Amino acid sequence: MPVDEGVELWVEERGDPARTPLLLVMGANASGLVWPEALVDGLARQHRVVRYDHRDTGRSTWAFDEHPYAVRDLASDAVRMLDALGIDRAHAVGMSMGGILVQLLLINAPDRLRSATVLCTSALGTGLAGDSDLPGPAPELLAYWQTMGEERDVEAELDWRVEHWRLLNGHGVPFDPAEFRALEQRVIAHSGTPRGPVAHALADQSGLDRGPELAAVRVPTLVVEAPEDPINPPPHAPHLAGLIGSATLATVPGMGHALPAAVVGPLTELIAGHTAAVDAEEQRVR
Repeated sequence: MPVDEGVELWVEERGDPARTPLLLVMGANASGLVWPEALVDGLARQHRVVRYDHRDTGRSTWAFDEHPYAVRDLASDAVRMLDALGIDRAHAVGMSMGGILVQLLLINAPDRLRSATVLCTSALGTGLAGDSDLPGPAPELLAYWQTMGEERDVEAELDWRVEHWRLLNGHGVPFDPAEFRALEQRVIAHSGTPRGPVAHALADQSGLDRGPELAAVRVPTLVVEAPEDPINPPPHAPHLAGLIGSATLATVPGMGHALPAAVVGPLTELIAGHTAAVDAEEQRVR
């Protein structure tokens, strides 16, 4: 799917095309395949689900070294992709950096959103996207990230990614190394390379300090708290929910900054319940 000069995104659709669209926006340096199959299938029971690879991940164009861009440009990619798919308005679900991008859509393109759900993220202008008094990432994660992008063979890269997921998962729900090793084997096969994506860590982060603008948002928004998140720990989610004028806050007990099988069911129910309520209200108004 072309979204910019020389840039194409890999896109996958699932579910009935006649149902309301739902766009899944993944986090930094992560392929769209990181969304668990069970979550995609669960949401596809009531939506036309669209997931995709950001630039410099998966099967999308890898060209950051030749054509660097800003994080905010990834939000523009999402809008252009909706245009190319002929989608006027979609529910948007964003995780981590994907939650940052969905916040930008809430401000820049609210007319394109039916609803928003953000999880494992921080408000614009805080966390990794800014400076605030809220707690930052765990020290062990910051230390581990120093080895991101190093040259490794396939098995060593798999080991690195599984350990990364273990750190991200936290201690609230069980961590199954085999589950995440199988996930990353699929991601590497999908991408066609074991090279770890790093472009989003290098991308310009200017233009993200827009938290105060969230107060004007009227799009129905669900903020999902991950109480064991080692990147955006409490109280990041309540802080974000307090900034967004239309937000409600819900918690998935034990969830960290990963989507293991243990949290997929509760998370899918929260998202599906939120979008179903919005769709029902739109039908009632009509």
